[in-house]
Amino acid sequence: MLTGVPATIFYILAAMIIGSAVMVVSMKNIFHSALFLVLCFFSVAGIYILLGAEFLAAVQILIYVGAITILMIFAIMLTHKLYSAKIKQSNEQVVPGLIIVGALLIATLFALGNTAWKLSFETPEAQSTVGIGKLLLTEYVLPFEVVSVVLLTALIGAVIIARRE
Repeated sequence: MLTGVPATIFYILAAMIIGSAVMVVSMKNIFHSALFLVLCFFSVAGIYILLGAEFLAAVQILIYVGAITILMIFAIMLTHKLYSAKIKQSNEQVVPGLIIVGALLIATLFALGNTAWKLSFETPEAQSTVGIGKLLLTEYVLPFEVVSVVLLTALIGAVIIARRE
């Protein structure tokens, strides 16, 4: 159980993650949603730092904040039709969404309540970037390559969709 300063930092970061995630899905302006997404990703990187996973925090900032979110912001800024009067930026699916979220919340709470949590006080082995790289290229090579094929497929699909316009 966390106590003291680490617990306070964790709760602040958790509140920032939840608050910014709610703002991402509730903002009417898509540009402001993207900015709150940046805050959410930075807060997740803070959790990684708190857990002692500095490499994951750096990857989180480089890939999610530095690449994906900035790419989304550029796409938003370069799309002229986003602020057109014809685009409706509201959602009529609020009631079904609340029902689904409520059902998922109940299922999650039920699963969390019925899980036997095993606690271990052993110190895990120190992981390094070399160890992570070796695992990615030996034991986890198939999922690593599948992800690269999926990303390549998404890139090709984006190019095809962009050419149609």
